[in-house]
Amino acid sequence: MYEKLLSEGKIGSLTLKNRVIMAAMGVDCAEPDGKAGPRVSDYYEERAKGGVGLIITEVTRVNNYHGLALGGQLSMASDDMIEPFSKMVDKIHSHGTKIFVQLHHPGRQNLSALAYSWNLLSKVGKIIPHFWDITYGMGKYVDTAMLEDPRVMKMMKFMPPVVSSGNIPTGLGASIIKGQPTRALTIPEIHRLEKQFIAAAKRVQKAGGDGVELHAAHGYLIQQFLSPYTNNRKDMYGGSLDNRMRFLLNILKGIKKECGEDFPVSVRLTVDEFYDLLGYENRGIQLAEGVQMAKKVEEAGADLINVSCGNYETLNTLIEPMSFQPGWRTYLAKAVKEAVSVPVAGVGVIRTPDQAEALLESGNQDFITLGRPMLADPHWVEKAAAGRPQDIQRCISCVTCFETDEGNALKGEPCECAMNPYCCREIQYNENTIKKDGNGLTVAVVGAGPAGLTAAREAAKRGFKTVLFEKENEPGGQLNLAKMPPNKDRMQWAIDDLTQGAKNAGVEIRLGTAATEENLKALKPYAVILASGGTPIVPKIPGLDGDNVCTVADVLSGKVNIEGKKVAVIGSGLTGLETAELLVEKGNTVTVVEMADKIGPGIWTQHYWDIVPNLDKAGANLLPSHKLTRVSDKSVFLETADGNLKVIDVDCVVLSLGVRSVKDLEAAAKSIADKVIAIGDADKPGKIVHATRAGLEAAWAL
Repeated sequence: MYEKLLSEGKIGSLTLKNRVIMAAMGVDCAEPDGKAGPRVSDYYEERAKGGVGLIITEVTRVNNYHGLALGGQLSMASDDMIEPFSKMVDKIHSHGTKIFVQLHHPGRQNLSALAYSWNLLSKVGKIIPHFWDITYGMGKYVDTAMLEDPRVMKMMKFMPPVVSSGNIPTGLGASIIKGQPTRALTIPEIHRLEKQFIAAAKRVQKAGGDGVELHAAHGYLIQQFLSPYTNNRKDMYGGSLDNRMRFLLNILKGIKKECGEDFPVSVRLTVDEFYDLLGYENRGIQLAEGVQMAKKVEEAGADLINVSCGNYETLNTLIEPMSFQPGWRTYLAKAVKEAVSVPVAGVGVIRTPDQAEALLESGNQDFITLGRPMLADPHWVEKAAAGRPQDIQRCISCVTCFETDEGNALKGEPCECAMNPYCCREIQYNENTIKKDGNGLTVAVVGAGPAGLTAAREAAKRGFKTVLFEKENEPGGQLNLAKMPPNKDRMQWAIDDLTQGAKNAGVEIRLGTAATEENLKALKPYAVILASGGTPIVPKIPGLDGDNVCTVADVLSGKVNIEGKKVAVIGSGLTGLETAELLVEKGNTVTVVEMADKIGPGIWTQHYWDIVPNLDKAGANLLPSHKLTRVSDKSVFLETADGNLKVIDVDCVVLSLGVRSVKDLEAAAKSIADKVIAIGDADKPGKIVHATRAGLEAAWAL
């Protein structure tokens, strides 16, 4: 089973035990000064335990002055990084896994204030006790949404500019950094950076690392030199393809000279920037030129080409949301594979061992690169090798990992995975720290949504006899609604995998059985965990009790079917926009009404760019800064930001104004059990990531 996937593979002189490579992903697990501490070490070791053949570390900086991208980012910019990193290497090697370090500089895709201040903060942190506790405490008040505040943008103009190949600032499409002052590196600075990349590679070698990867993708500095859009230089580092590639090839050749031909070098290469998806034809790197770059990288001595695409402005092509189908990028790796003789690796929504095996059998690529699947289930390879693919917890492409990585960066917290609350917290949650002291005591869990399924699984793993009540005939809770809009079918994976995990742990799942005071009392439970979800909020606005008014839950569940009507969706949160997309698909004329001054307030930029352009193309009427004041059987009455009245003719009104917690059983549960814990929407409405984390913490707190 999976013969190709589990067969040995070679990268230069290095032999891997299988064809699975863990892709580099910034997760913010390193120490503030960039050292490999216990948290990042345990994070990577868990993936090594899980059987992956090669781990490529997160973006690792080579320059401490303007080269930092994340506060918890690994560094190889100085010699004091060698010893702590070597300890992590030994742990990885003890499981038969190899490790490369991805060498990186963010260039223009960076916050000036962060880049130029962090080195100083790191030095202060070594002197002042509890400095980082204070700093990260202040960081909790910083949000990525602040980057769009005009006042913040104005302040950025007084910061030193970020550096790049040219002077083109970011700001198109999904980029969360817009219009920041950007300057071109001088030639002496370029030469200095080339030497810093080479010196960092030598440190990796001294630490026992098996190779390095040069990050020439995703819009970072090396790619900024490669791209004809961002590189507007007129000297020897700009203009022709050879000139634009000079920076990358000088580094690559320098590493081979310094570290020896037998020290493998991978190049992660964007072969298409996809600016056409933003409406910019013939801009940036396109596939034909990307293939030419791959050939020149091979000629310069690269041992592996790790094919990727996009940048932060075309963010959804490199960290795909659910609308991108599994394997959509296959043609990119295939085009490179046909042009070069060195091994080729590729990503692209590869989620299952069967899919991975088929890709290898096709000959389109030599290695399978897995990024987010390694966050969702670090034992992906081990389960495939054991013939248990059904036990793999699949990545659902919700992009929570990237959203939280950015959002947590200044808070001292690493990224989070919606499906795996252990992710990046392996130092806290692991097989050695879990207390298996349930001793057969009964725990009742009410509700089989993501919070309840997670809590039940974790309680059962601790040795509690766990009984899960679900009033519906199928598990999933609110996920059964979340899977209904267009391109959200992978929510069913979340339901299936969380349910399978609970069953594997020994949970007794009672579907079609509502929890009542009587059946809870019959169990004589030690604890009751309430994961009973939420119910839609319907405010006291005149007309909302009319027959033409319903909630998004009514629409998504199929209770109400609306086709060929004029519909007003009230509220443009993610659920509202997704429901609007479904209504458009059913032939309705849709108006989205939002009280805030922008559509999609609080929505992560990737979700916005995945949905709003589709609504625009479909002719949906998007109305920010409009407050609903009244509904009649034919109209909605809105108050504009300047206090004027606007009346829109509609047939139906769909409310998407959030949910309130359901705790109907709380009083009864407290009379039955000593421990009663409300989690998920039953405690505080939130996202899947909040639900699974709450489930884990509740079970571990018993």
